[in-house]
Order: sequence, then C-alpha cells, then structure tokens
Amino acid sequence: MAIRPVLTIGNPLLRLVARDVTGDEMRSEAFGQLIGDMIETMHHEQGIGIAAPQIGESLAVAVIEIDEESVRYPGQEPFGQRVFVNPKITVLDAEEQGFWEGCLSVPNLRGFVERPRRIRVDYLDLDGTPRAIEADGFLATVFQHELDHLAGVLYVDRIRDMKKLATLEDYARYWRDVPGEEHLPD
Repeated sequence: MAIRPVLTIGNPLLRLVARDVTGDEMRSEAFGQLIGDMIETMHHEQGIGIAAPQIGESLAVAVIEIDEESVRYPGQEPFGQRVFVNPKITVLDAEEQGFWEGCLSVPNLRGFVERPRRIRVDYLDLDGTPRAIEADGFLATVFQHELDHLAGVLYVDRIRDMKKLATLEDYARYWRDVPGEEHLPD
C-alpha cells in the first residue's frame, strides 16, 4: 500500500465523471491495491473520506471512516471504515441542512454548503454484494460530499453564497463560532 498524492482543484481529472467498476476489476489485485492506497492516503491526510478520483483514478469508489477519537471531528458519531463501490444516492428527505465543508482536494478553504438532510446510498461492498445504507445529519453530508467526487463535482460548486467561502484562517476568525451553522472540516 502507498500514500498517493491528492489531486487539487484545477486538475481536470477531478472534473471527470468516474466510471463504474466491473466485477472482474473488483476481483483484481490492482483493485485491492487501489483500496489500500485510498485508505492509507486518507489516514495520512487525516480525512474522513476519500474518493478514487482524488488520487487520480476515475473509478466509482469511495471510502468513509469517522473515528471516535478523531481530533478534527470531535463529537461526531463514529462510522466504521467502509468501501463503497458504484454507489448511487437517493434523497429521502429533501429538506436541507448546511455545514461548513472542506476538502483534501481544495486545500486551505472552507465553504458553507446546504444539502439534503437524509439519503440512501445503494452500493456494492468489496465482495460485490449489493448493499444499502441510510444516513442523515452529518453522515448524510459526508456521503454527498464524497460521492460528488464521482460525478466530477467539488463542494465549492455547491456554495450558494460565495461570501461564505473563506480561507482556514478567516474561517477560524470569523465563521467557526457563528451560532446555527454546522461545521464539517475537510
């Protein structure tokens, strides 16, 4: 396994629509290596999610893991490491919630993004078994953020009020403690 460079905004590979992974690909040694590299890179970067396009692989794969001991995400409900292959989102409750988001591929910035508050994700696990998971609140936002990468979308594309896009320094200075706004670091 290897830590791979994370592509950053401006790299055209981040704007491609990722293709679904075939069953043969899922059973390959190269796919196992990709999953290991994604997990190792995510841990190295202290992220809670990563999508294959972020490390230069235009495949519909994402990993999400929220560690209960995370210093960057205190107080969030833990979510054990899971790999999502060919995931598809269905909105279950279109009422929106807003979080300040960051992204490994958009370094040193935060932006306020509003997204549906409850979703279902249909996906394949690493064995190729169809699965589904429902998520709301913080976890629903994490899923939508990560799976947007598979459609070539970055969180900055979803910011409605560009006055709520800030550097990390100015986010900490002016926005972090604003009541009524949730915060999702990268």
